[in-house]
Amino acid sequence: MDGTRWRKSTRSGSTSDCVEVDRSARRAAVRDSKHPGPTLSFAPEKFDAFLTVARTARRDG
Repeated sequence: MDGTRWRKSTRSGSTSDCVEVDRSARRAAVRDSKHPGPTLSFAPEKFDAFLTVARTARRDG
């Protein structure tokens, strides 16, 4: 993908078995850093909703 800037959490360290995310105004794409072939794409608002639920679940433990 042209113009793609993949990022991973700084908490991932230097390992290559992480989830990477590329965010833009039109989509949020997710891929496996170890096997960066296919990606999953989401509307930004859907991805934001997913992150909100994930953060809440983590806090509530």
